[in-house]
Amino acid sequence: MYKAHFGFNEKPFNLVPNPSFLFLSDKHANALTFLEYGLTEKVGFVMLTGEIGSGKTTLVRHLLNQIESDMDVAVIFNTNVLSDELINLILTEFEIEYEDGISKAKALEFLYEFLIQQYSRNRNVLLIIDEAQNLSAEVLEEIRMLSNLQTDDDMLLQIIIVGQPELRDKIKDPRLEQFAQRIAVSFHLSAMTLDETRDYIAHRVEKAGGDPALFTMEAVEKIYEASAGIPRTINLLCDVALVYGYADEKQNIGLDIIEQVIADKGGMGVFTRNREMPDEAVNSPDFASSYDASLLERIDRIEKNFAQLKSYYHSYIGELESRARFCRDEMVNTLKKDLALERKKNQMLSIEYGKIKERYGLLERMHQKQSSEEK
Repeated sequence: MYKAHFGFNEKPFNLVPNPSFLFLSDKHANALTFLEYGLTEKVGFVMLTGEIGSGKTTLVRHLLNQIESDMDVAVIFNTNVLSDELINLILTEFEIEYEDGISKAKALEFLYEFLIQQYSRNRNVLLIIDEAQNLSAEVLEEIRMLSNLQTDDDMLLQIIIVGQPELRDKIKDPRLEQFAQRIAVSFHLSAMTLDETRDYIAHRVEKAGGDPALFTMEAVEKIYEASAGIPRTINLLCDVALVYGYADEKQNIGLDIIEQVIADKGGMGVFTRNREMPDEAVNSPDFASSYDASLLERIDRIEKNFAQLKSYYHSYIGELESRARFCRDEMVNTLKKDLALERKKNQMLSIEYGKIKERYGLLERMHQKQSSEEK
């Protein structure tokens, strides 16, 4: 609809992943390098994680376009499967014929024969599993077992697992310790910066045949603020903004158009916001006069620090425990002391947090009592 108006050859901000529009920010370039390294060195397991809409699927599709003709590739998108169904699904994706109802052992035998056959032909085999955060612990363990299909010298099957940040949390489960140890290369794709967002928008506009300066810097800054640097959300905002610009016969997309798009789309689940307490309640005079503002601010700050420290703590503990398994007894003792110290610090912070929370509750009860007496 707006292509002719803005001089585009095609729509620049389609929501469907399109490798031809790939923009390699520093983060995306690093992620691609890790993926290529994993395939080139035949390391076995490679893991790519990132937020929804961060560009993981686009990167994978770009990688598939670059893969040599001597590689057989299967991609699995349906990850809501049971462990017994996984092997059959893999056979289907590799176009390996089998009879319905065969046992898991027989299915594994078919897969192994296929891998040996391809290996004898000097062909590599790659399995890509997208949306892997949906996989159960049992299915992930089944995938780990596939890495045992190897010769004395080479991996017969390379596996790339792609998923949202929950995947990283899931493999910290003690039941998946062996799975985590099989991951040779991993990369987390974080959101783009403001400068990368600006270059990303200009790149896609220019790729579609338009003027890379179509979006003003003020508009780009607002887009970045609303999207938090997530490519898919940027695409959605920009596509709707172009429709609005076309309707208003604009030659450039300015801040006013972006603000209108955000106002219209904000209630449709496109953006996130803090829903812990309604704005009306926080901003009401009664609320402000009844509560100690500094105490509320302190509680909020402590809650955020506590959550952050808890995250760092679990990450650090996991790292310490992992290192301990491979260190000498002397090193293990040192790490255990560090672990005990971190736990003590965390316990002290929990106690302090509880005291502040209790004080907050007391003030709230006093306020309720005062309100009742006034009535």
